[in-house]
Amino acid sequence: MKELSLNILDVTKNSVTAGADKIEITLRTAADGWLTFTLRDNGCGMSEEVQKRVTDPFYTTRTTRKVGMGLPLLKMAAEQTGGELRIDSSTEKGKSGTLLTATFDTGSIDFMPIGDIVSTVCILISGSPEVRFVFLDETEKGSVSLDTDELKAVLGEDISLAEPEIVAWMEGYLREQYAERDTE
Repeated sequence: MKELSLNILDVTKNSVTAGADKIEITLRTAADGWLTFTLRDNGCGMSEEVQKRVTDPFYTTRTTRKVGMGLPLLKMAAEQTGGELRIDSSTEKGKSGTLLTATFDTGSIDFMPIGDIVSTVCILISGSPEVRFVFLDETEKGSVSLDTDELKAVLGEDISLAEPEIVAWMEGYLREQYAERDTE
């Protein structure tokens, strides 16, 4: 993948498939240039055996194909910059879920661009409007955020977050926050 946002889209879809009804996507860029991407969900989690094998491109839990490239590509992208990928997951009833953490040195020549993270977030939300998504992108300049529970509280239960007008509003809202943060 040529952009980090595409990796984020891919691995977040795994959380949806795992039955998560709350997914937190966080990007934090420190003053020293290190980017930490975390993905936390409350899905069914992964067993210890799956956690050990999940970054092997020839291992997948899918039945539709024999390879799984999302996590191996994310791991490779992080490691190429001197960073790493960590996965902590539990299948324990009442505590199930996964925390994925990837770190990247944004100053590395091998750091791929983040890409269109706004479109990625909007695609995820409109594709799974029943899931609570909490998005946060923090830098030393400020933060950009969106919590779908806040939108649902204003819109009510009868309006889907997949409605084209709502998706367009979310996109504009996020882009406006980025414009304000990045010009300060």
